[in-house]
Amino acid sequence: MDGFYVIFFSGTGFAAVFINISVENFAGWKFSLTFKIIQKSYLAGCLIYILINLALVFSSVYIITQFAPAAAGSGIPEIKGYLNGIDIPGILLLRTLIGKIFGSIGSVGGGLALGKEGPLVHTGACIASLLGQGGSTKYHISSRWLQGFKSDRDRRDLVTCGCAAGVAAAFRAPVGGVLFALEEVTSWWRSQLMWRVFFTSAIVAVVVRAAMGWCKSGNCGHFGSGGFIIWDISGGQEDYSFEELLPMAVIGVIGGLLGALFNQLTIYVTRWRRNYLHKKGNRVKIYEACLISVITSVISFGLPLLRKCSPCPDSDPASEIECPRAPGMYGNYVNFYCSKEKEYNDLATIFFNTQDDAIRNLFSAKTIHEFSAQSLLAFLVMFYTLAVITFGTAVPAGQFVPGIMIGSTYGRLVGIFTVNHYKKLNIEEGTYALLGAASFLGGSMRMTVSLCVIMVEITNNLKLLPLIMLVLLISKAVGDAFNEGLYEEQARLRGIPLLESRPKYEMRKMTAKEACRNQKVLSLPRVVKVADVVSILQSNKHNGFPVIDHTRNGETLVIGLMLRSHLLVLLQSKIDFQHSPLPCDPRGGSQGIRHNFSEFAKPVSSKGISINDIHLSSDDLEMYIDLAPFLNPSPYVVPEDMSLTKVYNIFRQLGLRHIFVVPRASRMIGVITRKDLLIEEETDSTTMELQSTSV
Repeated sequence: MDGFYVIFFSGTGFAAVFINISVENFAGWKFSLTFKIIQKSYLAGCLIYILINLALVFSSVYIITQFAPAAAGSGIPEIKGYLNGIDIPGILLLRTLIGKIFGSIGSVGGGLALGKEGPLVHTGACIASLLGQGGSTKYHISSRWLQGFKSDRDRRDLVTCGCAAGVAAAFRAPVGGVLFALEEVTSWWRSQLMWRVFFTSAIVAVVVRAAMGWCKSGNCGHFGSGGFIIWDISGGQEDYSFEELLPMAVIGVIGGLLGALFNQLTIYVTRWRRNYLHKKGNRVKIYEACLISVITSVISFGLPLLRKCSPCPDSDPASEIECPRAPGMYGNYVNFYCSKEKEYNDLATIFFNTQDDAIRNLFSAKTIHEFSAQSLLAFLVMFYTLAVITFGTAVPAGQFVPGIMIGSTYGRLVGIFTVNHYKKLNIEEGTYALLGAASFLGGSMRMTVSLCVIMVEITNNLKLLPLIMLVLLISKAVGDAFNEGLYEEQARLRGIPLLESRPKYEMRKMTAKEACRNQKVLSLPRVVKVADVVSILQSNKHNGFPVIDHTRNGETLVIGLMLRSHLLVLLQSKIDFQHSPLPCDPRGGSQGIRHNFSEFAKPVSSKGISINDIHLSSDDLEMYIDLAPFLNPSPYVVPEDMSLTKVYNIFRQLGLRHIFVVPRASRMIGVITRKDLLIEEETDSTTMELQSTSV
């Protein structure tokens, strides 16, 4: 089984390498060509810059609207819903994986205010799901050797591992990936799943690390180091004083307020898009994305033109930072629209870089006064607005890196004021930029533990761990006072019924019977007529049905649960039809399960069987099916007067889809205690049984 995990998540690492290198090279070619043209004409350079971005964004939105609609957005709310027990069609298809990869390259390479890290989580989940079931049945790309995960629980475990692998590949943070899967996406956790997730994250980290080494030798193109996120600030601020805790706490408050505001604004914009704009068809979605691309390009090219250039600081022989940097290359100190050679434009230093390199510039140490407060404030207002507007367009979009961009901008602003106020030489503006990035993500996404570890791993500075914890706790507390996290709000807008970690307070006063009072239970007899099965499946969309039988005394007895998907398999195969309306005799040997287990496994990479796909003759409709061999004989059952809070916790923690509510039992068979579940080692395994206390 370990070999499966090596194969699965090496694929996630290679997908991340491909996306990163593609984005970096597209950005490199774009910036190199733009800077070459602006040496002759700034207007021509602006037009070329706009057209290249427009072409990349158009390719992304065209792929999404025409080929893979489920690949739009980050995909994290949908994956959370899937791991919460909800089947969302289309999110784990092969076409969704392809659309996510190539759509991310176009949208991020096109300079939109979004990131590729969220889509990488979805990409890892798709790869895990597809390889776990042997490939795609629709496109006839499958292998029986890979079909090692057929049960629903195993598949969800595999998708959980894929999410962790996506984070590990995106941020080169394997431990952060494990904690992200635990804290953010999965609804139930087991110790066995822990080492699997850790194992897969380690594999991805090795693959990405090998790719980084390969890129350092110059094999990844002419721009950047392959786009792998690692903002090393280990050479920055060594220590902090007690007086600095106040501005750091202020950063946490600002992050909570701006994060909550971001969530609320995206709710309004997304609701407006869904109710008015996107109802007009795919053509409007394409126009919208292209318009936002043009606006973003015009602002990012035109805003630096309004900013005066600053003289380069005195060069430090020990520093590798060059001022100004070579035209069309990544790094600090961009010479853009400057009259002198030894000058740089601080706004262009942020705009004319990929987001990863721009964040590296904001985090950089030994660069005090590189950015002015006016430039940072202008960029903050502009980029914050663009991020709100761009979020929800029909392209793959993540919010990790844009959130870090926003947070690091106002964090550096606070750092500038702190340096000017305290007049201490050991205060680094880049340290405050890091804390600002953590505070905005905490205020928007409401993650704490996983986000804290991710920020430590990508910055390689363990000394800042207490400060990151401080701003995360403050920003989350402030954000929780206004609304829920970004992914929870987006899941609600998409109609995904997520079960939160805590039940509502009103449930304490309700019982299980009250929760299902308005529901009409549709049940099936043990031996059911084929026509009745077809009628029930056509009249509703229920996923499971209780199966009842009658004792000799005429008493009704619930004998199990029959899934809708299993009924469809039986109707399609027809081999279990019988003429007699009587139950089959299991002792006669005439009736047995004539199906493979794989036939009943729920497909993930396709929509599965529909009742409309099954064609039955009039003779078939008059026949019968004995459901006893195919049902689940031991579904989860609760008494009718059980507290709804307990039912909620059972349902969520066990990852259930159905739970039966029955009258309180009239008699008891026994009581099982902890001691009864502890099996002695010396007991013979062939005669091992669980002993219960008879009553």
